[in-house]
Amino acid sequence: MNIVSEISVAGKRARNRVTRYEVELFQRLHVLVTPRVNRMKKIVSSERGDVPGWVLVVLMTTGLVTAIWTIAAPRLTAILRNSLDAMNGIR
Repeated sequence: MNIVSEISVAGKRARNRVTRYEVELFQRLHVLVTPRVNRMKKIVSSERGDVPGWVLVVLMTTGLVTAIWTIAAPRLTAILRNSLDAMNGIR
């Protein structure tokens, strides 16, 4: 073996070796992160939402707006027309 291949083999061994510091660091991070991750999973899983409820709210709102608009449209049109006519008279 030449010197380049020996250095290469030694470098691979060093990269594959996990130091005691790295193991301790991983353990500390695991202890710190795991409870927070579990808490977030619990929060996210409890927030499923209520799609049928929202659909009902949207449909009811649309129905109310349509009903009010059909009843009030002639009066709103008259108010708007009177306002615009009054503004044209100012000039």
